Amino acid sequence: MPWRALLLFLLLGIFLLDSARASGAEASPHLPAPKNVTIYSSNFRNSLRWSPVQVDGGSVSYTVQLKTGAYNHWSEINCTRIAQTECSFLQSAKARRWTIVLRVRAEMGPKTSAWVETDSFVAERNTTIGPPKVNSVIVSSDSLLISVAPPFGPEAGYLFQYHVSYWENTTITTKKEIKTSDTLFKIKDLKQLTLYCFTIRVELMAYLDFQLLGLQTVPECYRTTISEVAKAGYIVVIFMSVGLLLIFIIAGFFCLWRHQKAIKYLSQPPLRIPSHFEEYLRDPSTPHLEVLESYNEDPHDSVTVVYAGEGSSAYGDMLDGNTCSHSSSSSPDGT
Repeated sequence: MPWRALLLFLLLGIFLLDSARASGAEASPHLPAPKNVTIYSSNFRNSLRWSPVQVDGGSVSYTVQLKTGAYNHWSEINCTRIAQTECSFLQSAKARRWTIVLRVRAEMGPKTSAWVETDSFVAERNTTIGPPKVNSVIVSSDSLLISVAPPFGPEAGYLFQYHVSYWENTTITTKKEIKTSDTLFKIKDLKQLTLYCFTIRVELMAYLDFQLLGLQTVPECYRTTISEVAKAGYIVVIFMSVGLLLIFIIAGFFCLWRHQKAIKYLSQPPLRIPSHFEEYLRDPSTPHLEVLESYNEDPHDSVTVVYAGEGSSAYGDMLDGNTCSHSSSSSPDGT
């Protein structure tokens, strides 16, 4: 029965051809696989991202598939033959505890690349909780009243706890921390007129054995005010200081008016008479004053030398070729 052998041979050939086509469709060496395949998850918003595949001769599309730990079967997730290099997946709250694996491949017409798989992912364990939002800060003399909002809306089964770290701006190494579940809380027992800084991070608590600590906010700094009692005390001190200053000023002016004569006398320089007048007053018989008077009446330039003593004469010599005159004076005893 040769025709049966021939038919069996044809069927075997068709089967081998289909297998070759399937293996070629699964992984073609002519189309590179996507690289940098990474899962990003922030506040339970999950997405798969990868680098684009660069080829010549056409545009490349991508297909993403997913499987869970409970059901080991690859299934599509509305990311089939997409042009984007990002695919969002499992945004529902019920899937946050699932263990999942994703894979992606590049496609261009009949050509496909090899699949690239990710590591296992659990949203409640691997997502990143963002920092809370600081809505307002009300400053007083000894406290900061802070209003915050969670990084995403409240959901059933989740509890947010806020970790608040604060410190004086000059002592950053000495931090204090408080924990609260309220979105409106107060940092108490602060110093007046002091600059304080704080950061806040949220902790997500889903059940007893699950806590996920989020990112902290950027440090914010505020200076406390002064209390009304201290303000009143400062005002009293200022008024008293001004009053004392006015009293001192008035007393100073009064002392100046009271002792103005003594101050005027002490402020004037001492009066000194010329030496020749002082000598004349001590001995009025000396001829110094008369000689000075005669010198002032003489129109010629001359130099007069006066010497008074026993047995001596007074001589006056005229300079510059002028005539010399000789005058003698008798001593007190007539010689």
